[in-house]
Amino acid sequence: MKISGILNSFRARLLLLLAVMLGLTLGVQYYVNLRAIQSNAQVIVEQEQAIMAGVALGVNSIFSTKYLDELRNNLRVPLLDEKEGRVKNVMVVDTDGMVQDSLIGDYAPTENEDKSVRYVRITDVPLPPLSSAVELPDESQNLPSWITASAPPKPGEPGAFYFPLETTKGRRYVIVVLGSANTLTNILQRQASRSAFYTLLLLLATTLVTGVFLWRFTRPIKFLSVASRKIAGGDFSFRVPAERQDEMGQLASAFNEMTAQLARARELEAQLHEAEKGAVVGRLAAAIAHEIRNPLNYINLTLDHLRSSFAPDDPVKKETFQRLATQLKAEVLRINRHITDFLKYSRPSTLDFQQVDLRVEAEDALRMIEAQAAENGIETSIEVDSALPTILADKDTLRSVFTNLVINGLQAIDGGGGNIVIKLSSEAGERARVDVIDTGKGIAPEDISKVFEPYYSTKDTGTGLGLAIVRKAVEDHGGTVSVHSKQGSGTTFTIILPVKPETA
Repeated sequence: MKISGILNSFRARLLLLLAVMLGLTLGVQYYVNLRAIQSNAQVIVEQEQAIMAGVALGVNSIFSTKYLDELRNNLRVPLLDEKEGRVKNVMVVDTDGMVQDSLIGDYAPTENEDKSVRYVRITDVPLPPLSSAVELPDESQNLPSWITASAPPKPGEPGAFYFPLETTKGRRYVIVVLGSANTLTNILQRQASRSAFYTLLLLLATTLVTGVFLWRFTRPIKFLSVASRKIAGGDFSFRVPAERQDEMGQLASAFNEMTAQLARARELEAQLHEAEKGAVVGRLAAAIAHEIRNPLNYINLTLDHLRSSFAPDDPVKKETFQRLATQLKAEVLRINRHITDFLKYSRPSTLDFQQVDLRVEAEDALRMIEAQAAENGIETSIEVDSALPTILADKDTLRSVFTNLVINGLQAIDGGGGNIVIKLSSEAGERARVDVIDTGKGIAPEDISKVFEPYYSTKDTGTGLGLAIVRKAVEDHGGTVSVHSKQGSGTTFTIILPVKPETA
């Protein structure tokens, strides 16, 4: 596999990120620990130098005319500090226990008024446990009385250490007084705490960086989760961003392709459902036409024969007889019309294209409802654009479309009054537009998306095929039909027809 292909891999980049974070953490931790060790070593060296400086001062003071404090002030680096350093005091004591010199002025020799020297006894100086710095052979037999045996101090605790020197003035003892090692311990603790603090900051930083990268790497998973819920809800238009080149990007691309295929499958399924529904309607229409139309024709002819040959002589009975016969013929005609609607919707269209004047067809449609509209106080009118072209269409089918729409408008107007208007206009000279407008009760929002579906009707006596036939006829002409309605304010059906449909 090529290097670029490996770097584009989600797993490889995640492993590389973890390796970089681990290496960075170890490297910084190693650097911090190394600096802490160097700092600790420096502190220990300074403590050792201070002890050695104290011993050297004591020895020099014996063979020099200067006192310890003068010698200390001559040091380039002030290693000896009785307040903060490990060496608290350095003293020179003779065999009689008299302090000949001391870094602390309170214990140093002083001059009396008679010019004599007054010494401080070592036994008057508060000292921690005193022990020998170096064990010499037979040293305990020659020790002065002021040196008493004591247990050596524990590591880190205050202590005083002596070692003898033979001089021309007799034996002298250099005593180095050490304070507690708490100062060094505190320094080491502070450095350890600082190291732990830096380590914690590093871990927080690496955790934050890792979290940011992981959030960026796994963001497509969230998109896929959201997309899955939308697809499950039926929204096949949603797409997942597929901008990356790794496995996540490939997964997003595959998911989008799957969604597109599901959308196409759903569309084909809907078309198949419509085709199956049309096939069922076709078989039903054929059965109805065969089984019902013949008896209907016989009933219709029989009613005509009864009305002409068996009408009663009594005028009142004759009027009732004629009224009932007329009602029966109207019901037979209504059943026959429903059968015709079934046949129109289920059978393939056979269109006879010819030049059609839309205004003439609209006037014929309004003429069919003219009497009923006048009876209910409904005004009908036609508005025509001067540039309205003649179109190529099937005249009978187009007249059926107009008739269905104006009858629907008439039935939608409850009570007296109202308007039905047919507007005819042109769109760029290539399409004709027909708007059928009524001021009826309108269509409910939950019903407006279903009005063109077959067998869906809000009327008690409707078959639900009128608007389905309208849509089928318009689409057969290569046009479109849409509806806009506001409940209580009327409805507008808009038909767009090409001047020369391709199917012609």
